[in-house]
Amino acid sequence: MSELKTRPTDAAVADFIQSVESKRRREDAWLLLKLFKSVTGKDPVMWGQSIIGYGTYTYTLANGKQNQFMRSGFSPRKQNMSVYVGAGMSENPQLLERLGKHKTSKACLYINKLDDIDLSVLEELIRADLAVMEQRYPE
Repeated sequence: MSELKTRPTDAAVADFIQSVESKRRREDAWLLLKLFKSVTGKDPVMWGQSIIGYGTYTYTLANGKQNQFMRSGFSPRKQNMSVYVGAGMSENPQLLERLGKHKTSKACLYINKLDDIDLSVLEELIRADLAVMEQRYPE
């Protein structure tokens, strides 16, 4: 496998969340920690210094090298909460319409605070993302 910058670490997820400066972002991270654990059935793992990931998958690059990355996860960043559900967003845009206030990029959903969104729709989005990932990269 080739070397990625963002890899799983042995860092404690709880310690990382406790170190988040913003009280609101910390509280939202605790809530997402429980939600992702419930939906994925996986234990959280720190990926790099600031991403909390659930599960893994292996993908092959055009040059034949393989990389491993988390299936789903989130990061309580200073600017916003980044939720990594790109496959679910691209395959289920109707969920984004029902989610509430958010922004997106190709692979990330950006949320200012969880009070701005419908958490049941976020749960649907996480489930949809995992289903797409399972189709593309069976465990």
